[in-house]
Amino acid sequence: MLVNPLVLQRADPWVLRHEGRYLFTASHPRYDRIVLRGAEHLEDLQDAPEHTIWTRHEDGPLSHLIWAPELHHVNGRWYVYFAAAPHEHGTVDAPGANETFAHRVFVLECADEDPLTGTWVERGQLDTGWESFALDATSFMLDDVQYLVWAQQDLAIRGHSNIYIARMDDPLTLGSPAVMLSKPEFDWEIKGFWVNEGPAVLVRDGVVHVTFSGAATGIDYAMGLLTAPVGADLLDAASWTKHPEPVFVSDPSVEVYGPGHNSFTETEDGQTVLVYHARSYRDTIGDPCGTRTGTRAPRCCRSSTVAPCGAPRWPMVARRRRPSTC
Repeated sequence: MLVNPLVLQRADPWVLRHEGRYLFTASHPRYDRIVLRGAEHLEDLQDAPEHTIWTRHEDGPLSHLIWAPELHHVNGRWYVYFAAAPHEHGTVDAPGANETFAHRVFVLECADEDPLTGTWVERGQLDTGWESFALDATSFMLDDVQYLVWAQQDLAIRGHSNIYIARMDDPLTLGSPAVMLSKPEFDWEIKGFWVNEGPAVLVRDGVVHVTFSGAATGIDYAMGLLTAPVGADLLDAASWTKHPEPVFVSDPSVEVYGPGHNSFTETEDGQTVLVYHARSYRDTIGDPCGTRTGTRAPRCCRSSTVAPCGAPRWPMVARRRRPSTC
């Protein structure tokens, strides 16, 4: 049975099962480094040693607020997509635009077999097609085509970030223009902030599922869902259906508040698992995005099974608990 919390004091969790081993990364509480963990069993990730594979620069675009790293294995090489900023204060990139941070998406590459001990090389900023607040990049392969899905601000659209998809020519380069899949529009997405962020992809039962998170990162933070049939043109916005209601919200009965920014993995017997972050208490002090900019409101990584069927049931929260401070 799954155990919760899965990992303490980590937000934006990413879990990848590769050749029988679980690999984990997430935003570090100091937002100054990228660390990986590996374990044979999902429940052992909490006690697994951390391996620091990269640390922030002293100044420049890679010097502050290192957020949401993701580990991907593509064509025999390892890649980490992550967001970084040149400073910690908010910016307004155009008159009338919403204030955001100054993040852009960057890439690390490792050609060695073991990403925990291998040598990592900076590959620079990933060009998403325009310059604005960009973060939470994830990637997936379907029919031998690699796609990137990420969150970015469009200065002509109200809000802080929307969800986009593009085809990739290689793990470092987009091969098509960005296509917007979702923007904040429903009431649940615009509580506190107008946000769509943290996309994650699950391909199952002939359907491409993209979960994403909306609203400010307090109790209102919740997960939404986009779907498209396998075989459809994923770069055609008309192929996608956006579900109007969130699929995962705060649940006081199990002390889960502000669930979001998930990834997908599987149990050792092949059952789909949704890994997400949340808090075990309702109220935060100050800015509801405090865990994005400081250290006052810790979050933990939690796990949830996803029921098998054509329309997954989101979620079935694992109730086995370990002591928690988040």
